[in-house]
Amino acid sequence: MELLLQAVLFLASALVVVPLSIRLGFGSVLGYLVAGMLIGPSALGFVTDVNAVLHIAELGIMLMMFIIGIEMDVRKLWNLRRSIFGHGGAQVLLCAVLLALAFTAFGVNWRVGVAAGFALSLSSTAMVIAILEQRGLMQAPIGRASFGILLFQDMAAIPMIALLPLLSPAPATTNTIAGWIVALEALGMLAAVVFGGTILLRYLLPIIRRSGTRDMVTVFALLWVIGIALLMQSVHLSMSLGAFVAGVLLAGSDCREEIEADISPIKGVLLGLFFMAVGMSIKFDVLASKPFLVAVLLLVLLVAKISGLLFLARQIQLPRGDRVYFAVLLSQGGEFAFVVMAVAEAARLLNGEQASIVTAVVALSMAATPLLLMALRTKEVARDVERPLPAANRHADAPDADLH
Repeated sequence: MELLLQAVLFLASALVVVPLSIRLGFGSVLGYLVAGMLIGPSALGFVTDVNAVLHIAELGIMLMMFIIGIEMDVRKLWNLRRSIFGHGGAQVLLCAVLLALAFTAFGVNWRVGVAAGFALSLSSTAMVIAILEQRGLMQAPIGRASFGILLFQDMAAIPMIALLPLLSPAPATTNTIAGWIVALEALGMLAAVVFGGTILLRYLLPIIRRSGTRDMVTVFALLWVIGIALLMQSVHLSMSLGAFVAGVLLAGSDCREEIEADISPIKGVLLGLFFMAVGMSIKFDVLASKPFLVAVLLLVLLVAKISGLLFLARQIQLPRGDRVYFAVLLSQGGEFAFVVMAVAEAARLLNGEQASIVTAVVALSMAATPLLLMALRTKEVARDVERPLPAANRHADAPDADLH
């Protein structure tokens, strides 16, 4: 009964706040975030177990990445190799270095600065792709560049998790060995899923299709994506990366279209739940106790990432008009930063209070992204309105031009 009551709360708050946010020009993502803030433990307190909601809502991110993967065959993925490994690697390294230098300049211990720099260099896959899909930009240059970077960020967790124990102030050397073992296990699992999954699908899919029930295809697809995502999570990889790999493995199947049609509506609802869970994770007591620190960290995060991304946008020769939008779009902290920060806390690089502050900064940076994008669009519209027409166009548009 309690679960049904919470479902009613989620649906009712989204139904009220999200359309209002869209009508005001802020977009649906910010609406979901605000709805989550309102019903979360730090405001009205209707929902208190944020972690449980986040675990359920992660399924929305997984299904989103699964659908993207199912539309992406191996050849398309190979064509994106430069965007994934070149641009993605440059983005993570550049933003991590800038953030680490900025935090160290403000007096943060260099070990903490490096850990926070790596964690906050990651962007929100759910938010960026949701905005790109809403604006129909996934196949545009900005969409392809953003997707390649996001995919690399999911893979970058392997070296990050291996590196964090090396930064630990603890003298024990077992952490260092465990970190590299985790990295090797992750790479081994990725290879096993790709090769083993390809062989398994060759025999399983025909059996599923012969059942004659369309529901069984959908059930199999959900089992497939969740199973592979859990395998990836067991070796500390991103579940969204596992879901994407699951989709790519199914991309060549003849049931691809019906799977996509059945899963897409579920994905949209669960993604909204994820953004609400992020809104609920903002702790107002942390904001009230250290508002200046949170504001400075948020400003450092946004300025460092936007600066690094603007530089990267010029290097990869994105269209000039897309560069600022690209930088702002990827400027927030990401959901996987929570995982990296948990590893950093386990390695005694951060304490509980510092982890709570970083969590608040990441959530606020997600909320800031739609606002910054809206301000950017408003500025572009105002500039277009104020820009005078060329002389030739003015004469051509004059009402009496053809009468003399």
